[in-house]
Amino acid sequence: MPDLDAPIWILLAHGLTLLLAVASLVATLLPLLRETAWWIRVFDFPRLQIVTITLLTLGGALLLGWHQLEGYWGLGLVGALGAAVVYQSFRIVPYTPVASKQIGDSTQTDGKRHLSLAVMNVLQYNKQGARALAVLQQTDPDLIMAVETDAWWYEQLKPLEATHPYTCHEPLDNTYGLLFFSRLPLEDCEIKYLLDDDVPSLHGRVQLPDGKTWVRLYGLHPKPPAPAESKTSTKRDAELLLVGKEIDRKDEPTIVFGDMNDVAWSHTSELFRRISGLLDPRVGRGLLPTFHADYMLLRWPLDHVFVSPDFKVDDIQRLPYVGSDHFPIYLKLSYEPQAKVEQEENCEQADIEDFEEAEQKIQEGFEEEDEEEEQEDTGRKPQRELTT
Repeated sequence: MPDLDAPIWILLAHGLTLLLAVASLVATLLPLLRETAWWIRVFDFPRLQIVTITLLTLGGALLLGWHQLEGYWGLGLVGALGAAVVYQSFRIVPYTPVASKQIGDSTQTDGKRHLSLAVMNVLQYNKQGARALAVLQQTDPDLIMAVETDAWWYEQLKPLEATHPYTCHEPLDNTYGLLFFSRLPLEDCEIKYLLDDDVPSLHGRVQLPDGKTWVRLYGLHPKPPAPAESKTSTKRDAELLLVGKEIDRKDEPTIVFGDMNDVAWSHTSELFRRISGLLDPRVGRGLLPTFHADYMLLRWPLDHVFVSPDFKVDDIQRLPYVGSDHFPIYLKLSYEPQAKVEQEENCEQADIEDFEEAEQKIQEGFEEEDEEEEQEDTGRKPQRELTT
Protein backbone atom coordinates (compact mmCIF):
# COMPACT_ATOMS: atom_id res chain seq x y z
CA MET A 1 0.00 0.00 0.00
CA PRO A 2 1.22 3.60 -0.58
CA ASP A 3 2.48 5.52 2.43
CA LEU A 4 -0.60 7.05 4.08
CA ASP A 5 1.60 9.85 5.42
CA ALA A 6 2.45 10.97 1.88
CA PRO A 7 1.20 14.35 0.60
CA ILE A 8 -2.48 14.44 -0.31
CA TRP A 9 -1.76 14.90 -4.00
CA ILE A 10 0.29 11.69 -4.01
CA LEU A 11 -2.56 9.79 -2.37
CA LEU A 12 -5.02 11.27 -4.87
CA ALA A 13 -2.73 10.23 -7.73
CA HIS A 14 -2.65 6.67 -6.40
CA GLY A 15 -6.44 6.66 -6.05
CA LEU A 16 -7.04 8.00 -9.56
CA THR A 17 -4.55 5.58 -11.07
CA LEU A 18 -6.17 2.66 -9.25
CA LEU A 19 -9.61 3.73 -10.48
CA LEU A 20 -8.38 3.99 -14.09
CA ALA A 21 -6.56 0.67 -13.77
CA VAL A 22 -9.70 -1.15 -12.66
CA ALA A 23 -11.78 0.53 -15.38
CA SER A 24 -9.19 -0.32 -18.06
CA LEU A 25 -9.04 -3.97 -17.02
CA VAL A 26 -12.82 -4.30 -16.84
CA ALA A 27 -13.17 -2.67 -20.30
CA THR A 28 -10.59 -5.12 -21.66
CA LEU A 29 -12.04 -8.25 -20.07
CA LEU A 30 -15.79 -7.70 -20.64
CA PRO A 31 -15.65 -8.11 -24.46
CA LEU A 32 -14.10 -11.55 -23.95
CA LEU A 33 -17.49 -12.70 -22.71
CA ARG A 34 -19.76 -14.02 -25.46
CA GLU A 35 -22.78 -12.38 -23.85
CA THR A 36 -24.91 -10.22 -26.17
CA ALA A 37 -26.09 -7.62 -23.63
CA TRP A 38 -25.51 -4.12 -25.00
CA TRP A 39 -23.57 -2.95 -21.93
CA ILE A 40 -21.01 -5.70 -22.60
CA ARG A 41 -20.84 -5.48 -26.38
CA VAL A 42 -20.38 -1.70 -26.27
CA PHE A 43 -16.78 -2.31 -25.12
CA ASP A 44 -16.03 -3.91 -28.50
CA PHE A 45 -16.04 -0.48 -30.08
CA PRO A 46 -13.53 1.87 -28.37
CA ARG A 47 -10.45 -0.39 -28.34
CA LEU A 48 -8.17 2.43 -29.48
CA GLN A 49 -9.46 4.67 -26.69
CA ILE A 50 -9.21 1.86 -24.13
CA VAL A 51 -5.61 1.01 -25.04
CA THR A 52 -4.66 4.69 -24.90
CA ILE A 53 -6.11 5.10 -21.40
CA THR A 54 -4.57 1.79 -20.30
CA LEU A 55 -1.15 2.83 -21.57
CA LEU A 56 -1.35 6.18 -19.77
CA THR A 57 -2.49 4.40 -16.60
CA LEU A 58 0.42 1.97 -16.88
CA GLY A 59 2.80 4.91 -17.19
CA GLY A 60 1.27 6.54 -14.11
CA ALA A 61 1.54 3.31 -12.11
CA LEU A 62 5.23 3.01 -12.96
CA LEU A 63 5.88 6.65 -12.05
CA LEU A 64 4.15 6.07 -8.71
CA GLY A 65 6.35 3.02 -8.14
CA TRP A 66 3.59 0.43 -7.92
CA HIS A 67 6.03 -2.27 -8.99
CA GLN A 68 8.15 -1.48 -5.92
CA LEU A 69 5.39 -1.45 -3.30
CA GLU A 70 5.31 -4.04 -0.56
CA GLY A 71 3.38 -7.15 -1.44
CA TYR A 72 2.46 -8.28 -4.91
CA TRP A 73 -0.68 -6.27 -5.65
CA GLY A 74 1.18 -3.33 -7.22
CA LEU A 75 3.38 -5.50 -9.40
CA GLY A 76 0.35 -7.63 -10.29
CA LEU A 77 -1.65 -4.61 -11.45
CA VAL A 78 1.30 -3.30 -13.47
CA GLY A 79 1.61 -6.71 -15.15
CA ALA A 80 -2.14 -6.87 -15.82
CA LEU A 81 -2.10 -3.38 -17.37
CA GLY A 82 0.84 -4.36 -19.55
CA ALA A 83 -0.97 -7.50 -20.70
CA ALA A 84 -4.09 -5.44 -21.49
CA VAL A 85 -2.05 -3.02 -23.61
CA VAL A 86 -0.51 -5.91 -25.54
CA TYR A 87 -3.88 -7.61 -26.08
CA GLN A 88 -5.71 -4.45 -27.20
CA SER A 89 -2.84 -3.53 -29.51
CA PHE A 90 -2.90 -7.04 -30.98
CA ARG A 91 -6.57 -6.52 -31.94
CA ILE A 92 -5.98 -3.09 -33.49
CA VAL A 93 -2.63 -3.44 -35.28
CA PRO A 94 -4.06 -5.40 -38.28
CA TYR A 95 -6.06 -2.28 -39.16
CA THR A 96 -2.97 -0.10 -39.44
CA PRO A 97 -0.38 0.28 -42.21
CA VAL A 98 2.04 -1.69 -40.01
CA ALA A 99 0.28 -4.94 -40.97
CA SER A 100 0.29 -6.68 -44.34
CA LYS A 101 -2.59 -5.87 -46.65
CA GLN A 102 -5.28 -8.53 -46.73
CA ILE A 103 -6.29 -7.34 -50.22
CA GLY A 104 -3.62 -6.31 -52.68
CA ASP A 105 -3.40 -3.04 -54.58
CA SER A 106 -5.04 -2.92 -57.98
CA THR A 107 -2.98 -3.94 -60.99
CA GLN A 108 -5.89 -3.66 -63.43
CA THR A 109 -5.61 -0.78 -65.92
CA ASP A 110 -8.77 -1.65 -67.83
CA GLY A 111 -11.49 0.64 -66.47
CA LYS A 112 -14.14 -1.78 -67.64
CA ARG A 113 -13.39 -4.02 -64.66
CA HIS A 114 -13.42 -1.28 -62.04
CA LEU A 115 -16.22 -0.58 -59.61
CA SER A 116 -16.51 2.26 -57.10
CA LEU A 117 -19.00 2.69 -54.28
CA ALA A 118 -19.83 5.02 -51.41
CA VAL A 119 -21.65 4.25 -48.17
CA MET A 120 -23.20 7.21 -46.37
CA ASN A 121 -25.18 7.25 -43.13
CA VAL A 122 -26.82 10.66 -43.50
CA LEU A 123 -28.33 10.83 -39.96
CA GLN A 124 -32.06 11.12 -40.59
CA TYR A 125 -32.43 14.32 -38.56
CA ASN A 126 -29.52 16.03 -40.33
CA LYS A 127 -30.86 18.68 -42.71
CA GLN A 128 -27.67 19.34 -44.71
CA GLY A 129 -28.98 17.55 -47.75
CA ALA A 130 -27.27 19.84 -50.25
CA ARG A 131 -23.93 19.20 -48.58
CA ALA A 132 -24.36 15.42 -48.73
CA LEU A 133 -25.48 15.57 -52.38
CA ALA A 134 -22.46 17.72 -53.31
CA VAL A 135 -20.03 15.24 -51.74
CA LEU A 136 -21.61 12.33 -53.61
CA GLN A 137 -21.70 14.18 -56.92
CA GLN A 138 -18.10 15.30 -56.58
CA THR A 139 -16.91 11.79 -55.65
CA ASP A 140 -19.17 10.26 -58.33
CA PRO A 141 -19.00 6.56 -57.36
CA ASP A 142 -20.70 3.93 -59.49
CA LEU A 143 -22.80 2.71 -56.55
CA ILE A 144 -24.23 4.75 -53.68
CA MET A 145 -26.05 3.51 -50.61
CA ALA A 146 -27.43 6.11 -48.21
CA VAL A 147 -28.96 4.91 -44.94
CA GLU A 148 -31.14 6.58 -42.29
CA THR A 149 -32.98 8.07 -45.25
CA ASP A 150 -36.64 9.08 -45.09
CA ALA A 151 -38.87 10.73 -47.71
CA TRP A 152 -37.21 14.13 -47.12
CA TRP A 153 -33.80 12.65 -47.79
CA TYR A 154 -35.07 10.95 -50.92
CA GLU A 155 -36.05 14.34 -52.32
CA GLN A 156 -32.61 15.72 -51.41
CA LEU A 157 -30.73 12.91 -53.15
CA LYS A 158 -33.17 12.33 -56.02
CA PRO A 159 -30.95 14.37 -58.45
CA LEU A 160 -28.54 11.42 -58.37
CA GLU A 161 -31.02 9.48 -60.48
CA ALA A 162 -29.99 11.61 -63.47
CA THR A 163 -26.56 9.93 -63.45
CA HIS A 164 -27.46 6.76 -61.53
CA PRO A 165 -30.75 5.61 -63.11
CA TYR A 166 -30.82 2.11 -61.56
CA THR A 167 -32.34 2.37 -58.12
CA CYS A 168 -33.70 0.33 -55.26
CA HIS A 169 -35.18 2.50 -52.53
CA GLU A 170 -36.90 1.96 -49.20
CA PRO A 171 -37.21 5.37 -47.49
CA LEU A 172 -38.49 5.01 -43.92
CA ASP A 173 -38.99 7.43 -41.05
CA ASN A 174 -37.59 5.07 -38.38
CA THR A 175 -33.85 5.83 -39.05
CA TYR A 176 -33.49 2.58 -41.01
CA GLY A 177 -34.56 3.69 -44.47
CA LEU A 178 -32.16 3.16 -47.36
CA LEU A 179 -31.64 4.59 -50.82
CA PHE A 180 -29.56 2.83 -53.45
CA PHE A 181 -28.39 4.44 -56.69
CA SER A 182 -26.37 2.73 -59.42
CA ARG A 183 -24.81 3.94 -62.62
CA LEU A 184 -24.42 0.31 -63.67
CA PRO A 185 -27.23 -2.10 -64.59
CA LEU A 186 -28.84 -4.00 -61.72
CA GLU A 187 -30.44 -7.43 -61.76
CA ASP A 188 -32.66 -9.26 -59.27
CA CYS A 189 -32.43 -6.38 -56.80
CA GLU A 190 -34.87 -6.34 -53.92
CA ILE A 191 -35.37 -5.06 -50.42
CA LYS A 192 -35.53 -7.76 -47.76
CA TYR A 193 -36.36 -7.75 -44.08
CA LEU A 194 -34.12 -10.52 -42.78
CA LEU A 195 -34.95 -10.34 -39.07
CA ASP A 196 -36.34 -7.03 -37.83
CA ASP A 197 -39.63 -6.19 -39.49
CA ASP A 198 -38.57 -2.54 -39.68
CA VAL A 199 -34.92 -2.92 -40.81
CA PRO A 200 -34.49 -3.38 -44.58
CA SER A 201 -31.45 -4.65 -46.45
CA LEU A 202 -30.45 -4.58 -50.11
CA HIS A 203 -29.84 -7.75 -52.16
CA GLY A 204 -29.04 -7.96 -55.85
CA ARG A 205 -26.44 -8.04 -58.60
CA VAL A 206 -24.69 -5.31 -60.60
CA GLN A 207 -23.00 -5.59 -63.99
CA LEU A 208 -19.46 -4.28 -64.41
CA PRO A 209 -18.71 -1.93 -67.34
CA ASP A 210 -17.23 -4.87 -69.29
CA GLY A 211 -20.83 -5.95 -69.93
CA LYS A 212 -20.08 -9.54 -68.89
CA THR A 213 -19.25 -9.73 -65.20
CA TRP A 214 -21.98 -9.69 -62.57
CA VAL A 215 -21.22 -8.91 -58.93
CA ARG A 216 -23.40 -10.00 -56.01
CA LEU A 217 -24.32 -7.11 -53.67
CA TYR A 218 -25.55 -6.95 -50.08
CA GLY A 219 -26.29 -3.63 -48.40
CA LEU A 220 -26.86 -3.85 -44.63
CA HIS A 221 -27.72 -1.60 -41.71
CA PRO A 222 -28.62 -3.73 -38.67
CA LYS A 223 -29.59 -2.22 -35.33
CA PRO A 224 -26.76 -1.49 -32.89
CA PRO A 225 -26.62 -2.91 -29.37
CA ALA A 226 -27.76 0.20 -27.50
CA PRO A 227 -30.50 0.92 -24.94
CA ALA A 228 -32.61 2.98 -27.34
CA GLU A 229 -32.23 0.52 -30.24
CA SER A 230 -31.68 -3.08 -29.19
CA LYS A 231 -30.84 -4.31 -25.71
CA THR A 232 -28.68 -7.08 -27.18
CA SER A 233 -26.52 -7.62 -30.23
CA THR A 234 -28.37 -10.85 -31.03
CA LYS A 235 -30.27 -9.72 -34.12
CA ARG A 236 -27.39 -7.64 -35.46
CA ASP A 237 -25.11 -10.65 -35.21
CA ALA A 238 -27.73 -12.95 -36.74
CA GLU A 239 -28.31 -10.65 -39.73
CA LEU A 240 -24.60 -10.50 -40.54
CA LEU A 241 -24.25 -14.26 -40.21
CA LEU A 242 -27.33 -14.98 -42.30
CA VAL A 243 -25.69 -13.09 -45.15
CA GLY A 244 -22.37 -14.76 -44.41
CA LYS A 245 -23.93 -18.23 -44.74
CA GLU A 246 -25.64 -17.28 -48.01
CA ILE A 247 -22.34 -16.05 -49.45
CA ASP A 248 -20.64 -19.27 -48.38
CA ARG A 249 -23.01 -21.19 -50.65
CA LYS A 250 -22.11 -19.07 -53.69
CA ASP A 251 -18.98 -18.84 -55.80
CA GLU A 252 -19.21 -15.44 -57.45
CA PRO A 253 -17.74 -11.95 -57.06
CA THR A 254 -19.38 -10.47 -53.96
CA ILE A 255 -19.42 -7.17 -52.07
CA VAL A 256 -21.07 -6.55 -48.69
CA PHE A 257 -21.32 -2.95 -47.55
CA GLY A 258 -23.14 -0.68 -45.15
CA ASP A 259 -23.28 0.73 -41.66
CA MET A 260 -22.82 -2.55 -39.81
CA ASN A 261 -23.04 -1.00 -36.34
CA ASP A 262 -20.06 -3.16 -35.47
CA VAL A 263 -16.30 -2.80 -35.60
CA ALA A 264 -14.10 -4.97 -37.78
CA TRP A 265 -12.19 -6.42 -34.81
CA SER A 266 -15.25 -7.72 -32.96
CA HIS A 267 -15.80 -11.46 -32.57
CA THR A 268 -18.94 -11.27 -34.72
CA SER A 269 -17.22 -9.47 -37.60
CA GLU A 270 -14.36 -11.96 -37.53
CA LEU A 271 -16.84 -14.85 -37.48
CA PHE A 272 -18.72 -13.27 -40.40
CA ARG A 273 -15.51 -13.05 -42.44
CA ARG A 274 -14.62 -16.65 -41.69
CA ILE A 275 -18.09 -17.91 -42.62
CA SER A 276 -18.40 -15.79 -45.78
CA GLY A 277 -14.79 -16.03 -46.99
CA LEU A 278 -14.70 -12.26 -47.58
CA LEU A 279 -11.76 -9.91 -47.04
CA ASP A 280 -11.49 -6.51 -45.36
CA PRO A 281 -9.78 -3.74 -47.41
CA ARG A 282 -8.98 -1.84 -44.18
CA VAL A 283 -6.51 -4.53 -43.06
CA GLY A 284 -3.02 -3.15 -43.65
CA ARG A 285 -4.33 0.23 -44.81
CA GLY A 286 -5.76 2.03 -41.78
CA LEU A 287 -8.69 2.32 -39.39
CA LEU A 288 -10.54 5.03 -41.35
CA PRO A 289 -12.91 5.61 -38.40
CA THR A 290 -16.31 6.80 -39.60
CA PHE A 291 -18.16 7.33 -36.30
CA HIS A 292 -18.51 9.67 -34.36
CA ALA A 293 -17.89 12.48 -36.84
CA ASP A 294 -18.39 15.20 -34.21
CA TYR A 295 -15.93 13.86 -31.62
CA MET A 296 -12.35 13.37 -32.77
CA LEU A 297 -11.30 11.43 -29.67
CA LEU A 298 -14.30 9.09 -29.77
CA ARG A 299 -14.16 7.48 -33.20
CA TRP A 300 -14.15 3.95 -34.53
CA PRO A 301 -14.94 2.26 -37.88
CA LEU A 302 -18.64 1.35 -38.14
CA ASP A 303 -19.15 1.62 -41.90
CA HIS A 304 -17.63 -1.25 -43.85
CA VAL A 305 -17.08 -2.86 -47.21
CA PHE A 306 -16.13 -6.54 -47.39
CA VAL A 307 -15.21 -8.14 -50.72
CA SER A 308 -14.49 -11.57 -52.21
CA PRO A 309 -10.83 -12.42 -52.97
CA ASP A 310 -11.22 -11.81 -56.71
CA PHE A 311 -11.09 -8.03 -56.08
CA LYS A 312 -8.18 -5.71 -55.45
CA VAL A 313 -8.20 -2.18 -54.06
CA ASP A 314 -7.62 0.84 -56.26
CA ASP A 315 -8.56 3.48 -53.67
CA ILE A 316 -10.12 3.69 -50.22
CA GLN A 317 -10.83 6.88 -48.32
CA ARG A 318 -13.07 8.54 -45.80
CA LEU A 319 -15.15 11.26 -47.44
CA PRO A 320 -15.72 14.77 -46.06
CA TYR A 321 -18.14 15.68 -43.28
CA VAL A 322 -21.78 15.95 -44.43
CA GLY A 323 -23.48 17.04 -41.19
CA SER A 324 -24.07 13.47 -40.01
CA ASP A 325 -22.60 11.65 -37.03
CA HIS A 326 -20.95 9.36 -39.62
CA PHE A 327 -18.35 10.15 -42.23
CA PRO A 328 -19.10 8.49 -45.60
CA ILE A 329 -16.62 5.91 -46.86
CA TYR A 330 -15.51 5.40 -50.47
CA LEU A 331 -13.91 2.38 -52.08
CA LYS A 332 -12.78 1.74 -55.65
CA LEU A 333 -12.15 -1.88 -56.59
CA SER A 334 -10.79 -3.73 -59.60
CA TYR A 335 -12.09 -7.15 -60.53
CA GLU A 336 -9.06 -9.40 -61.00
CA PRO A 337 -10.18 -13.05 -61.05
CA GLN A 338 -6.58 -14.22 -61.52
CA ALA A 339 -5.81 -12.92 -58.02
CA LYS A 340 -8.43 -15.14 -56.38
CA VAL A 341 -6.17 -18.14 -55.72
CA GLU A 342 -3.44 -15.96 -54.25
CA GLN A 343 -5.76 -13.91 -52.06
CA GLU A 344 -7.83 -16.85 -50.86
CA GLU A 345 -4.81 -17.68 -48.70
CA ASN A 346 -5.59 -14.45 -46.79
CA CYS A 347 -9.15 -15.53 -46.02
CA GLU A 348 -9.82 -16.47 -42.41
CA GLN A 349 -10.86 -20.11 -42.40
CA ALA A 350 -14.03 -21.27 -40.67
CA ASP A 351 -14.14 -24.57 -38.80
CA ILE A 352 -17.07 -26.72 -37.65
CA GLU A 353 -17.32 -24.79 -34.37
CA ASP A 354 -17.65 -21.52 -36.31
CA PHE A 355 -20.55 -22.88 -38.36
CA GLU A 356 -22.21 -24.26 -35.24
CA GLU A 357 -21.84 -20.91 -33.48
CA ALA A 358 -23.23 -19.08 -36.51
CA GLU A 359 -26.23 -21.42 -36.64
CA GLN A 360 -26.90 -20.89 -32.95
CA LYS A 361 -26.67 -17.09 -33.24
CA ILE A 362 -29.04 -17.08 -36.21
CA GLN A 363 -31.54 -19.24 -34.32
CA GLU A 364 -31.33 -16.94 -31.31
CA GLY A 365 -31.90 -13.95 -33.59
CA PHE A 366 -35.14 -15.39 -34.96
CA GLU A 367 -36.28 -16.39 -31.48
CA GLU A 368 -35.70 -12.87 -30.17
CA GLU A 369 -37.57 -11.37 -33.12
CA ASP A 370 -40.48 -13.79 -32.59
CA GLU A 371 -40.68 -12.79 -28.94
CA GLU A 372 -40.74 -9.10 -29.86
CA GLU A 373 -43.40 -9.68 -32.51
CA GLU A 374 -45.60 -11.45 -29.99
CA GLN A 375 -45.24 -8.52 -27.61
CA GLU A 376 -45.97 -5.93 -30.28
CA ASP A 377 -48.53 -8.06 -32.14
CA THR A 378 -47.02 -7.10 -35.51
CA GLY A 379 -46.27 -9.09 -38.63
CA ARG A 380 -43.25 -9.13 -40.91
CA LYS A 381 -43.29 -6.73 -43.86
CA PRO A 382 -43.31 -8.24 -47.34
CA GLN A 383 -40.32 -8.10 -49.64
CA ARG A 384 -40.33 -5.37 -52.27
CA GLU A 385 -39.01 -5.80 -55.78
CA LEU A 386 -36.64 -3.44 -57.59
CA THR A 387 -38.03 -0.45 -59.41
CA THR A 388 -35.90 1.18 -62.08
